[in-house]
Amino acid sequence: MDEPVGELLREWRRRRKLSQLDLAIQADVSARHVSFVETGRTIPSSAMVLHLAEQLGVPLRERNRLLVAAGHAPVYRQTPLDDPDQTRVRAALEQFLRAHAPYPAVAVDRRWNLLLANGPFNAFLATVDRKLLAAPVNLMRLGLHPDGLAPRIRNLEQVRGYLLPRLARQAATAGDPFLHQLYDELVAHGPVAGTPPDPADIALPIQLRHRGTDLTFLSAITTFGTAFDITLDEIAVETYLPADERTAQYFQRVPKNG
Repeated sequence: MDEPVGELLREWRRRRKLSQLDLAIQADVSARHVSFVETGRTIPSSAMVLHLAEQLGVPLRERNRLLVAAGHAPVYRQTPLDDPDQTRVRAALEQFLRAHAPYPAVAVDRRWNLLLANGPFNAFLATVDRKLLAAPVNLMRLGLHPDGLAPRIRNLEQVRGYLLPRLARQAATAGDPFLHQLYDELVAHGPVAGTPPDPADIALPIQLRHRGTDLTFLSAITTFGTAFDITLDEIAVETYLPADERTAQYFQRVPKNG
């Protein structure tokens, strides 16, 4: 049986390190009302559930869970990317990735599982153990696993020092057990501590050895927040831009499939 809505909201409040008074002030309600909701003395309306969830930055799929726990119908739909209703969305994502060619680009879900990739991304897959390419392909695991990209990343310590704390923060923010398990799995492959990025850098450089050439990328992440669709809200597109002329020239002259 699912937890009562009050207990779920309390978990999210504590996860955000807020007191009841902090949340009350932020949500413009009384601290007494917050207390009554959390203890079950008051069952919040759907509008109040959504209002408190917004103040707490609760992910859309978890807002549905809060609504159901309070006895209300969920309001956020979830349409798989391969659903016929998502044909236009999938086509737009594919166009986005193609437009980034000749440089690599991918689309991932909230758990860093690969949804789509353009041809140039194949440069990242050379020498990767086939077991890591079995669906669902996880981009975090692909990058940091000893049988994945890790042996080819020349600044691996720096990359681990950037990605693992980021994954830990995401796991804490989303409250997703899978992300916590993924973090524990990847930490087991090496230390978290690494050389922190230079504050002057706009992004972490990724230095990759590929077919005898040292390539350097800067990655950027684009998200598409939508009001009522969980799937679209959780999709992120990661694009890899050449950080030096050698990398740019390499991808200009190689076939589009990497």
